[in-house]
Amino acid sequence: MTYIAAENRYQSIPYRRTGRSGLLLPALSLGLWHNFGDSTPIDTQRALLRTAFDLGINHFDLANNYGPPYGSAEINFGRLLREDFKHYRDELIISSKAGWDMWPGPYGQGGGSRKYVLASLDQSLQRLGLD
Repeated sequence: MTYIAAENRYQSIPYRRTGRSGLLLPALSLGLWHNFGDSTPIDTQRALLRTAFDLGINHFDLANNYGPPYGSAEINFGRLLREDFKHYRDELIISSKAGWDMWPGPYGQGGGSRKYVLASLDQSLQRLGLD
């Protein structure tokens, strides 16, 4: 069944300017840490996203280690983005973070090296299906 967002979704929550960027974010964002891993049924995740978006929440926060297992929250969110929210992509703000041990070797052990951050960004974009 095709998802159709609530027409009044932007009347439910105030939006605030973010720094000097001009970007408006909802007063409440949705973090997808433990509630979007593989241990949570995809239908529960779908219902959570749809309800949040219908209430005006359009900022979704992820990270490379969100799950469990690591990375699964980005994969699951990416799936729902393709299946339910592709027509609303321009309305969504999707953030992710880096800094957690993710793969073997000196560049996968977190920290703030440029190489680690860029590799983590590329991997997050791939998991989200936004690359």
